[in-house]
Amino acid sequence: MHVPNNKNYIHHRLPGIGATIRELVFGMEDGMVSTMGAITGIAVGSNEPKIVILSGAVIIAVESISMGLGSYLSNKSEQEVNQNILSEEREEISNYPEEEKKEMFGLFVTDGWSKNMAQKMTEEVSKDKKLMLREMAYRELKVHTEHANSPWKNGLVMLFSYIFGGAIPLLPYLFSTDLGVVVPISISITLVALFILGSITTRYSKRKWWKAGLEMFLLATFAAVVGFGIGSLVG
Repeated sequence: MHVPNNKNYIHHRLPGIGATIRELVFGMEDGMVSTMGAITGIAVGSNEPKIVILSGAVIIAVESISMGLGSYLSNKSEQEVNQNILSEEREEISNYPEEEKKEMFGLFVTDGWSKNMAQKMTEEVSKDKKLMLREMAYRELKVHTEHANSPWKNGLVMLFSYIFGGAIPLLPYLFSTDLGVVVPISISITLVALFILGSITTRYSKRKWWKAGLEMFLLATFAAVVGFGIGSLVG
């Protein structure tokens, strides 16, 4: 029987995309929100366009590097921990095959297979150590042996997505020194961009586009209000 391979399904087109999407959305969202909140407060408090531009550039540069390195290190640490877990499991399969078979049998039964079928599956799986490791990794350890995250890839995605996101609220300040006009423009385009970003993510999450967009819009509005409020109080 022919089983159709629907290329419109996300897992067929983009296997292992979850981590990349997470870094991309997080980087852009954080870049836009934190930069907008900070430079709005600085603009209102200082009333100096050059200070706003300098501060914004420094914030984007430092934070993007920090976020990129943080993403790289966290993904690398997770990968190293998972590799160590798999290495230990591989040793147990080699040194204690019967005990591992009993564990495998119990996991199949827990998943809902009948004892008779679980026994057959356990016998079949135990013939291949690589298959046994993959099954144990998935069922017992909750570690995926395929589509592992690339620390460098995720770090770079985070770095550049933060820079791109942070540049959006800062750009209007490069074209005018009239802060009375630039501040609301910066806030407005950032809020619109965040709404669009939230809406685009529903392509992969299947959420309602307007709910995802509105969620980011409201969170960013809160950041703008905080930045504006602090700038007004200090200035």
